[in-house]
Amino acid sequence: MDKTIGRHSAEVSLHEAFWYWLKLGFISFGGPAGQIAIMHADLVERRRWISEQRFLHALNYCMLLPGPEATQLAVYIGWLMHRTWGGIIAGTLFVLPSLVILCILSWMYISFGDTPVIAGVLYGIKPAVVAIVLAAAWRIGNRTLKNPWLIAIAIASFLAIFIQVPFPMIVLGAAFIGLVGGRFVPAKFKLGGGHVSGEKHSYGPALIDDDTPTPDHARFSWRKLVISCMVGIGLGIALWAMIAARFGLSNPLSHMSVFFTKAALLTFGGAYAVLPYVYQGAVETYQWTTPAQMIDGLALGETTPGPLIMIVAFVGFVGAWSKEVFGPDALLTAGIAGACVATFFTFLPSFLFILVGGPLVESTRNNIRLTAPLTAISAAVVGVIVSLAVFFAEHVFQLAKPMQQWDWIAIVISAAASLALLRFQANTIKLIGVCALAGLVVSYVR
Repeated sequence: MDKTIGRHSAEVSLHEAFWYWLKLGFISFGGPAGQIAIMHADLVERRRWISEQRFLHALNYCMLLPGPEATQLAVYIGWLMHRTWGGIIAGTLFVLPSLVILCILSWMYISFGDTPVIAGVLYGIKPAVVAIVLAAAWRIGNRTLKNPWLIAIAIASFLAIFIQVPFPMIVLGAAFIGLVGGRFVPAKFKLGGGHVSGEKHSYGPALIDDDTPTPDHARFSWRKLVISCMVGIGLGIALWAMIAARFGLSNPLSHMSVFFTKAALLTFGGAYAVLPYVYQGAVETYQWTTPAQMIDGLALGETTPGPLIMIVAFVGFVGAWSKEVFGPDALLTAGIAGACVATFFTFLPSFLFILVGGPLVESTRNNIRLTAPLTAISAAVVGVIVSLAVFFAEHVFQLAKPMQQWDWIAIVISAAASLALLRFQANTIKLIGVCALAGLVVSYVR
């Protein structure tokens, strides 16, 4: 029996929790489903820090929110066990390793991306990215598109992206349809599915068990809610004001602060859903990256631990580097600053949602339900993700000279990767490694 069983959660020291969350930050591959599965296996089954019911209760709340639900779940559990600092430490360490690794990879990409070895590796990874995005659309679609109403919403969102309807408008439109549909045909807008099975299992007593009283710091009060909101929002505004005052309102870092905050509030359905919005801003509006760089950034993001939305760190790094925000002699410093700004403003709302909303959630345990508008948004997300896969395929499968000629080798790699993911449930990281090796071989033969 695990020696932690039967202890009060306070007996799991913040020091012990610190090292667990740091370890998790380095091993959290596999996207949100994989990350949540790792936490479930560790915290519910093995360490018994939290019961199945309390874990699922927290997960249901996180799934209602915009933003990366796996990160929010880590913040929630860290906060429940060790107050505000516990939540901040859990969420920060969940993201920090990915930020450091992506800064290194981004620097290598900009500095050595044209070398034959790096180019060959990326040649193999890019078709794998197309397959990964398609597999994500297939999985989410199977779970979400349960009737013709939801299928129609997905198709409409797919078409809307191609006529360049802004992503926020698609989200709002889907939410409105869900609101109306939930009122007149509620049976068609019941939300189903989740990352972890809702079936209840017994793994023995937990530190935070089903009947463990809510700790004092997690009890809801309007005073705490107002103070937490003011502190969180004030921190974001203060940092933006410092950046704007130091570098000017037109500086890319100032634009990134506002843009990535908006992106964070639109990430219903995970990173794949918000990538078209990030693409619109980073490529078309601000020209921080090129279309090819966005694909390369997603390829790098797929190979690192942490939330996939961490592609924002790559966008921030490349954007600040290319715009020379600190001048031509401080490009690396600019890149790191851009990555940190993008990451901070992307994740600040997630921390705020948990630290502000957590006490309210604890006070209404067993009473959280997903809504009809969220069901419609989830359906729209499927169409958006498919459009993302088409966008990537267009740039990956067509040779640069001439654009009309198809790259059949890339198509074959992508088809094989799709088969491996959908038919054989291949591990994503291993698949990327195999595709990278294939890219190297093809580049050498050519």
